[in-house]
Amino acid sequence: MAVVSNGTTLIDNGTLDAAVPTGKMTLLSTQTASASATISFTSGIDSTYDSYVFKFYNIHPATDGALFMFNFSIDTGSNYNVTKTTTFFTATHQENGGDSGLSYAAGQDLAQSTAFQNIAHATGNDSDENANGEMSIFNPSSTVFVKHFLCHTSNTTSTGSPENRQSITAGYGNTTSAIDAIQFKMSSGNIDSGVIKLYGIGG
Repeated sequence: MAVVSNGTTLIDNGTLDAAVPTGKMTLLSTQTASASATISFTSGIDSTYDSYVFKFYNIHPATDGALFMFNFSIDTGSNYNVTKTTTFFTATHQENGGDSGLSYAAGQDLAQSTAFQNIAHATGNDSDENANGEMSIFNPSSTVFVKHFLCHTSNTTSTGSPENRQSITAGYGNTTSAIDAIQFKMSSGNIDSGVIKLYGIGG
């Protein structure tokens, strides 16, 4: 098995690993925040695609230092309360070079919790501060397996000296029911502005 430069996994004869979703990304929907308490995707997440990708563009909080969060639903958005176990770590670097670090953030992970999961930590609300990134969920319509996700974000914080914060979050929704909706929100206040796009990959 080998990995080529774009991260694709190959088996020994040079063909794609069957576990790797292939095909183009198909844009399914776009939602634009405007002083929005929540952004919910309640359609388009089904058995059509092997995996789904959310892309976040210029997510700007109304409240300084708010956390950008998500939760799953198994009832088309009537409730967002799927039990999750997750990991969370961050890399940081201040604009003035005064401090940097890489750490596991134990206070931001979940252990069999139905709470919303933080995916972009403490984004500032200055006019030029925002969060960007993407999140993948794999085989959400399975009625056999738990539902794994991976999320990678980059945001600007304004706590002390402004800094870049990279957050990597992963985990699973501990349910064998199909996940059919996902909601995003801030831990405090509205999503002042920003765009979230949903794509399907594979078939």
